[in-house]
Amino acid sequence: MESLSAAEEDLLRPVADQRKRKRMESNRESARRSRVRKQKHLDDLTAEISRMIKENNQISISVNVTAQHCVSVEAANSVLRAQMMELTQRLHSLNEILDFIHCSAAAAVGGCVFGAEGFQHQGFADNQQHPIMASAEMIDYY
Repeated sequence: MESLSAAEEDLLRPVADQRKRKRMESNRESARRSRVRKQKHLDDLTAEISRMIKENNQISISVNVTAQHCVSVEAANSVLRAQMMELTQRLHSLNEILDFIHCSAAAAVGGCVFGAEGFQHQGFADNQQHPIMASAEMIDYY
């Protein structure tokens, strides 16, 4: 290879410097675009974090409201169960009274037997017991 003369090197140096400047400017522009993309990505992530925090707060509120409602429903259910037990006992007592009344009437005709299951009618052809049935309309609300 032949070495270049000083004059030829002087002619090629501006071309090499120009290429170097273009490459440096291109690298700067690429770095600037990369920073812009990175900043946009960071802004998007920040916005998503804010949205998720807001959504999480709404879900927490909803869970708390639902839990309070559940406690309220459980309390009401407990009251209703107690009322049902009381009304069932009343109904049982009323049915026993009816059985006694029917048995007293049956005693005049054919007799009445009191067994393990309560009063039993004897002597009537239509010997059917008709217990009192509770309905929702019968319940008194205090």
